[in-house]
Amino acid sequence: MSMAGPTEIVTLPAVVRARRGRIDPLMVMCLLVIGAIVLVAILAPLVAPDNPDTINILSSNQGTSGSHLLGTDSLGRDLLSRLIWGARLSLLGPALIVVAATSLGTALAITTAWIGGAFDAAVARVLDILFAFPGLIFALLAVAMFGPGLWAPVVALAIAYLPYIARVLRSTALRERNLPYVSALYVGGLTSWRICWRHILPNIMPFVVVQAALSFGSALIDLSALSYLGLGIQPPKAEWGLMVSDGQSSILNGSPAESLYAGAMIVVVVVAFNLLADRLAASVHSRGSQR
Repeated sequence: MSMAGPTEIVTLPAVVRARRGRIDPLMVMCLLVIGAIVLVAILAPLVAPDNPDTINILSSNQGTSGSHLLGTDSLGRDLLSRLIWGARLSLLGPALIVVAATSLGTALAITTAWIGGAFDAAVARVLDILFAFPGLIFALLAVAMFGPGLWAPVVALAIAYLPYIARVLRSTALRERNLPYVSALYVGGLTSWRICWRHILPNIMPFVVVQAALSFGSALIDLSALSYLGLGIQPPKAEWGLMVSDGQSSILNGSPAESLYAGAMIVVVVVAFNLLADRLAASVHSRGSQR
């Protein structure tokens, strides 16, 4: 088994290849689905056929037509436009949670793995305390204190996700920190800061990406659930969880389109991220076993 040195980094482009060096088709499909949805969300002002907030009671709960490709909701708003605009808030919240929790978790994991001792033990106890509180409980408390919206649940869920990410990455960083090349770099005069962020961090980055992908789907479900309960994004803004809730009143009237379409978008994105994380994890562990 070869010793992993600072020049032998498991790079991110490498993990999108299967064991025999071929492109993983399932991973590519997930990336294409996620990329397409993100691109549509970014280009919402250009690709949405109508204003998502324009109300026309006379056109309520219409089926598909030339002017409304997916029909309308109970207020006559174009469903396709609301799905497209809703992708912005639906993806923004989980992205903020994942970026915040992953950044703090990675920094905490590397720091505790490098320092060790009493500091590592103290941080571990704090993380254990955070483990005792489910993420939605944090979010509900934040909403009760600061009111419904986007930012309170995002901050609360980022704190709730932090211990899960930090604990997994700590074990990875600790294993990397104990490799011989780290001791060689330290003896060679490199500072702790340079070793941690220029050598250890790049080597554990594939594991960071896996944790981020896993967390994104869970964050999307949690934020959608809060919006569904009326504690997240508020009307008249378009958001998928809120659309599922708004469409419930029309289901008994034979118009389930709004809830079905919004729910389907949540399922597609969550499944795509979970499959992507699964394939990334398989590739990372496969390449890691060869190091």
